[in-house]
Amino acid sequence: MVEGRREDLSESGDKERGAVEMKEVEVLVEGGKATPGPPLGPALGPLGVNVKAVVEEINRLTKDYEGMQVPVKVKVTAEGKFEISVGTPPTSVLLKKELGVEKVTPENAPNLSISLESVVKVARMKRRQMLASSLKKAVKEVLGTCKSMGIRVDGKDPREVQREIDDGKYDNMLREEES
Repeated sequence: MVEGRREDLSESGDKERGAVEMKEVEVLVEGGKATPGPPLGPALGPLGVNVKAVVEEINRLTKDYEGMQVPVKVKVTAEGKFEISVGTPPTSVLLKKELGVEKVTPENAPNLSISLESVVKVARMKRRQMLASSLKKAVKEVLGTCKSMGIRVDGKDPREVQREIDDGKYDNMLREEES
């Protein structure tokens, strides 16, 4: 299912000076399952863009979020070129997916424990939207979400895992990838 809204935005400037007019469409799509049907197709069709190419690119970019609603922005130029930016679902949604549960409740939370590897995976997914300056700090943010949801990490209180990170116990696991 695709939900969305359309906004028309123009870059400021005079057309005579060569300014590019942009149109922007914002939609919420199920990861990897966007279709050219409403509202995506009807919103993009009049903009002169290849709807099939846009849908294929959205599906390629959102395939890792299968089963989750993902915010997507499509910017289209007057020439029919497009640029897609994909947001990520909330941290709590990613944690529930990693745990394989639909809902975390006071009844099931005490029995839920996620691996630190899964926490790191979620931190990597959310990293570009976080203010954390390192992977280590991003992981600690996700651990804070685990704490507020009542989820244990490798059977421990998330605050204990945060202390272990501070003590350097997981430095090898949290080493940044070289670009």
